[in-house]
Amino acid sequence: MSIRIRAFSIAVLALTLTTACQRGTRDLEQWVAQTLQTPAGDIEPIPPIMPAEVVTYEAFDLRDPFQQRVASAEVDPDFASASEDGVRPDPNRRREFLEGFPIDTLDMVGTLNLDGVEYALIRDNEQVVHRVTEGNYMGMNHGRVLRVYPDRVELIELFQDARGSWSERRAQVAMEDSR
Repeated sequence: MSIRIRAFSIAVLALTLTTACQRGTRDLEQWVAQTLQTPAGDIEPIPPIMPAEVVTYEAFDLRDPFQQRVASAEVDPDFASASEDGVRPDPNRRREFLEGFPIDTLDMVGTLNLDGVEYALIRDNEQVVHRVTEGNYMGMNHGRVLRVYPDRVELIELFQDARGSWSERRAQVAMEDSR
């Protein structure tokens, strides 16, 4: 008797599920019929694609808007005298490519000796390898390469404090660990 009850229960459940699925399709069928009866309208043509204006970036020598603003001579009278004597970057020097990357995103991956000149192979965060030697610049703080060693590159960076005074600090990019 329990087998009959189970079979009957399964049959009732199947019948309930199939009628529940059919119940909700009538409004869909009416909408499709109405849509097919409406006349098709004209499609507006796609507007022409205008070519993008080519703009040359020329603001690489301007102050970085994301760095802390320093005092100016109009606001702080000591500003002019603080930056006139001592070290400061050359404003007329053309910036090198690796100066567009923070120093901590650069990795040394090797060295190369060409015609007696020792080069360090530096990989940027875009996985492109560049060669640098003494006198080249890298990093965003006017970092000038002082010496290339087999395991590291030593450089000196210039940074400006809130009063506008420039100072030097040593930095290095070391050979990354071979893993």
